[in-house]
Amino acid sequence: MALEEQCSAPPRWRSISLTHIEFADGDLTGQVLAYISLLPIAILVGFVTLIVFKRELHTISFFTGILFNEGVNWLLKHIFREPRPCAGAHSNVPSEYGMPSSHSQLIWFFVVYFFLFLYFRMHQTNNARCVDLLWRHILSIILLGIALSVSYSRVYLLYHTWGQVFYGGLTGSAIGIVWFFFTQEVLTPLFPKIAAWPLSEYFLVRDTSLIPNILWFEYTVTRSEARNRQRKLGTKLQ
Repeated sequence: MALEEQCSAPPRWRSISLTHIEFADGDLTGQVLAYISLLPIAILVGFVTLIVFKRELHTISFFTGILFNEGVNWLLKHIFREPRPCAGAHSNVPSEYGMPSSHSQLIWFFVVYFFLFLYFRMHQTNNARCVDLLWRHILSIILLGIALSVSYSRVYLLYHTWGQVFYGGLTGSAIGIVWFFFTQEVLTPLFPKIAAWPLSEYFLVRDTSLIPNILWFEYTVTRSEARNRQRKLGTKLQ
């Protein structure tokens, strides 16, 4: 009986606006750009995954910077109160205000911070300097293309004006630079002490700031440990 009553008077359903992106029906370009516009959400999910499985302090600091950047965006939107273009064009948007674009601000914060991380934080390996620099340049170009694509998608899909996207990118870039050097100069010296806290040790939080290239370090340590265990297992079976 309760189910029949619910069906006879269904509630007004709402979608989760965080991932609700609309594009013009039959517009293939708009559909592709709609998926590209979701990349900032994928970045957030990726960070949460990294923090849960890696529990590295620099990653936690990076993610904290993203949250701070989003807080600044919310504050600026409610200060400027500039409406989005084509009011009523979209049925569901997270905020009626569009200045500055949160997608643009987030993606440019991420890209600029990652640029600085690649060229200032990660140091090249001694035996592969040219290859190491090459992949950094390639990755930087890919990241730049992603940031430009996300920014353009917000204008193409009529969620923001060019000005809202531009100032969003400018704000995100500025906060990314400030947060990177704040992390490097203020937080990084504190990481060893934070990692030594009983609570950090309980949750296996670690500090890898003194390791020049964490990717190479994890690869070599994992390979060495796997070979040692394989050797011991072979010895036991003999």
